This record gives sequence, structure tokens and C-alpha cells, in this order.
Amino acid sequence: MDRFRGYIAGLGTASGTRLVVGHWLDSPLGAFTDVMAEDDAGVRTLLAPSDAAARYIGETYSFDRTVVAPVDAVLSPETLRVAAGPLRLEAVLGPVTFLGRVLEHVPGPLAVAPWWLRLINPVAGLLVPGVRTAGSAGGGRREFYGVRSIRTLTGATAAWDGSDLGGLRPVEPPVKFGFSSVPAAPQIVAVTTTIQP
Repeated sequence: MDRFRGYIAGLGTASGTRLVVGHWLDSPLGAFTDVMAEDDAGVRTLLAPSDAAARYIGETYSFDRTVVAPVDAVLSPETLRVAAGPLRLEAVLGPVTFLGRVLEHVPGPLAVAPWWLRLINPVAGLLVPGVRTAGSAGGGRREFYGVRSIRTLTGATAAWDGSDLGGLRPVEPPVKFGFSSVPAAPQIVAVTTTIQP
């Protein structure tokens, strides 16, 4: 059983490109950051910092192309900054959401337990359409998302190969990398992702 502990940020842009940033503080691959991008034509790109990360993530999610390049990321209480291959991103963090405050009161071991995440999966989809806490990952594996807190994103500037992607927008349509999208509302969550063989 592999566990990735860190943050996932999801946001849309005026250009139609949607971005999902995984900023992992602790994982079987060490600390690293990856970016999943889907453009307005539906082309899905993985930006990964190493061949090992590209291989693992590529076996778990679906992409049309993969770019292995240095990924530099800094998460502070106010901003998330990412430089990854063709992408430059700065997102502004807002307050903790009401649901985020509720989740902060769930005991840690329960919040990340696969049996619990299977149990609450139907409720999660009702509270946040398009989101699931348990499902099938690539290669016949099972994946579980244990969210511990949620903060809004209140602004963002982003560019791809030097071209401005436009201002912050909802993640619409939903991204199609795996069994679950990120919420439509731009946000960053503290999360433990568990992957079972």
C-alpha cells in the first residue's frame, strides 16, 4: 500500500486549460511535485520531475503525452508557485472553506482509512459533484483520497510556453485523468492519497 501525503490544487483558466498540481511532502518517491494539465481540446499532459515519477503516475492515470522536466514548487500560507517544463503558475490561497473546517475535525487515522473512504464515497459525490473518495486506479489498483482540509484559490496567473492562459476559472469541464475529477471550484486540499495493489 503506497501513501502520498501532501496537497492537491485544482484550477481552471480562461483559455480552457485546467491544471491539477500534486505537491507531495512524503511519498514512496520522496518529496516531489507533478502537474496534470488538460487543454481546451481535451489533450492531457503530465509534467513529472523524474522518469520514476512519470512511470508511477502514468500507470495510475491516463495521459496523451508526458514531459519529464524539473518541477520547482513553493507552497506558502499565501501562494502556490510552480515552474514545471512549459508551465509557470502562481495561485493565491484564500480562506478555509466550511467543508474544510468540518474535515479538520475528523480524526487523522479515520480520515485516511480506506474502509472509511469507501463508506463516504457516495456522500462525497453529493456534496461535491464529480468528486469521489474511492475508485479504481490504473493497473487494477484501488485509490483512496483522504482530504483533511480545503482552502479556496482566489486568483492565479499562468502561462504555457510563454503564452498567458488567462485568469482563474472553475474546472469546467471536469478533468479526465482518472476515476475522479477535482472540484469545479478552484481550491487546494490537504490530502493523503492511498494506492492499493
